[in-house]
Amino acid sequence: MAEKLHPRIDNGLPKESASFAGGTLVCACTSKPVKVKVKGQIAHNHACGCTKCWKPEGAIFSVVAVAGTGDVTVTENGDKLKVVDASALIQRHACTGCGVHMHGPVERDHAFKGLTFIHPERFVEDGWSPPGFTAFVSSIIESGVDPKRMDGIRAQLRTIGLEPYDCLNPGLMDYIATWTAKKSGALPA
Repeated sequence: MAEKLHPRIDNGLPKESASFAGGTLVCACTSKPVKVKVKGQIAHNHACGCTKCWKPEGAIFSVVAVAGTGDVTVTENGDKLKVVDASALIQRHACTGCGVHMHGPVERDHAFKGLTFIHPERFVEDGWSPPGFTAFVSSIIESGVDPKRMDGIRAQLRTIGLEPYDCLNPGLMDYIATWTAKKSGALPA
């Protein structure tokens, strides 16, 4: 049975358009939604299994990309945004109404400084660059995914066209993530 990985990749990858020149990200609020303008095409789009990224309801992975921080502007209802974790490298600004992470600039001294992380499925417009790989796959175990499902999930990602990546080999990363999940209580000890 196919896993519900993320609604924008479960039925194939979205199509990129050469004419995509940016667009507007909109949160999930029906009243006074937060809107963020992004100029230009996005980069390094990928599915992400980390436990920090916002994911749509029922999704195992997020879809996340970057844009230059200077190309990202909050245009409406920015007063609803709050940084999720001020100590994190990525300063994820979430809507206090719906919880969607709208933009996450990297502001401290780091290789990613000057980039802002976004969730491109929140674009109103189509044509953004589709995900090209999957990162932090083993981390989904830390969210409570049974480690026994990992081989099937990796195979499904490859079928979609997204190579799954982790540090070390998958077996070792699953072992480390399982240990972490048991310590945190996400999986039974």
